Amino acid sequence: GFRDRESDARVYRTVPSAGCRHPLETYLAVLRVSGLEKGIYRFLPVEHALVEVARPESLEERTAQACLNQPFAGRSAVTFFWSAVPERTEWRYAEASVKVIALDAGHVCQNLYLACEAIEAGCCAIAAYDQEAADALVGVDGRSEFVIYAAPVGKR
Repeated sequence: GFRDRESDARVYRTVPSAGCRHPLETYLAVLRVSGLEKGIYRFLPVEHALVEVARPESLEERTAQACLNQPFAGRSAVTFFWSAVPERTEWRYAEASVKVIALDAGHVCQNLYLACEAIEAGCCAIAAYDQEAADALVGVDGRSEFVIYAAPVGKR
């Protein structure tokens, strides 16, 4: 979500981002969540809403495969996938944008860990994933937008 808004061009979110560039998008592989159909969703932070992107067949299996067959990724209640849109940061930070995007991904995932702790859920950050499978699962092109991090969430 966001915490403050100066204008449509400047929205302050609940997670830090270098230069307020927010190069990340959040996708969720919803597997076992009451009130939501299984599927891939995208989180819209300004609207604080989920939008269904797709309902792929064998979602549990594809989610685990995208995470290099780490089985807990496909058995979670939900697995978060964050994608990077580098151009949001590159124009400002040039070569340093790679570092900045990685730091922003860490900030986002740490916020997820904090939220999970508050509701007594488990979370496990995953940086070992199949790039092509993860990109295909959430529906990004792998060039202008690509998965950079994942984290399954479920009961402890």
